[in-house]
Amino acid sequence: MATVAPEIHEPTLPVAEGEKVAGRSPRQLFWARFKEDRAAFLGLAVIAFLFLLAIFAGVISRHLVGHGPNELFQREMTDEFGLPKGPNKDFWFGADQAGRDVFVRVLYGTRTSLEVALLATGVAVFVGTIMGLMAGFFGGKSDTFISRTIDVILSIPILLFAIGIVAACSSTAQGCLHGLIKPGLTLVVFVISIFTWPYIARIVRGNTLAIREREFIEAARSLGAGNIRIMFREVLPNLLAPIIVYSTLLIPSNILFEAGLSYLGLGVPQSTPSWGQMLSDASAIFQFAWWLMLFPGFFLILTTLAFNLLGDGLRDALDPRSKR
Repeated sequence: MATVAPEIHEPTLPVAEGEKVAGRSPRQLFWARFKEDRAAFLGLAVIAFLFLLAIFAGVISRHLVGHGPNELFQREMTDEFGLPKGPNKDFWFGADQAGRDVFVRVLYGTRTSLEVALLATGVAVFVGTIMGLMAGFFGGKSDTFISRTIDVILSIPILLFAIGIVAACSSTAQGCLHGLIKPGLTLVVFVISIFTWPYIARIVRGNTLAIREREFIEAARSLGAGNIRIMFREVLPNLLAPIIVYSTLLIPSNILFEAGLSYLGLGVPQSTPSWGQMLSDASAIFQFAWWLMLFPGFFLILTTLAFNLLGDGLRDALDPRSKR
């Protein structure tokens, strides 16, 4: 006698009457994951605060303390031995060897560091994205040439070559490349961009190699789309997440790069306040004037930490496979 198997009912989630089940867009999924990361939000708040300081540095220095970044107060803020005096009610962060207000110079140094880092990162991301797309999409000789170029650049001792390029281009007022790259901010951005675009290119190339084999690429090609259209309309949008994440992680590295060049006296001009330049000046008299290294160093650490926290948060929110 045949037995009848009992009917099995799968459990179902209770749904309230009139309630609709709706899917969430990638933007909503990203926001739901990102808003749970308090460290990333803290980093974002610090970055926003630093941008406000950089934008309104002139207003704050003029109306709050009444001092300029290169204004000298040697009589008021240096002693009979030429040593600077520490923080007081008029000079909140004290003064440097020339009697300049350290607080004001830190504010303007925020503008310099962010400007250099953002410009250099923007150039590196643009060049690296184009090169990585070409290498990963076309393959063959293009991939070989670009990949070997990346390997050569990454094998170079960056700091030594950066010092050599900056020193050579700063020897004359004309600069390098028939005046195209002049000493100062442009030269620093150029040098940093040269040595940072290969990192972006490698990431873009690796992701492009995987994406170009997907079905939607073959579908676009079957509909008559050309290589350029496929690269920028199909492949590139799928690369935005890793590009954004790595860009936020590259910015603090470029800030430290600029600070290192300025520390060696090869960064921005002396008249332009820079955290690295201030740390270099402080190293000579640190034992007599601790504030010269404390405040620029604190802002440098705070900025790099904030961007790293934001980058980690973006990486976790954009990657559904990651778990905090």
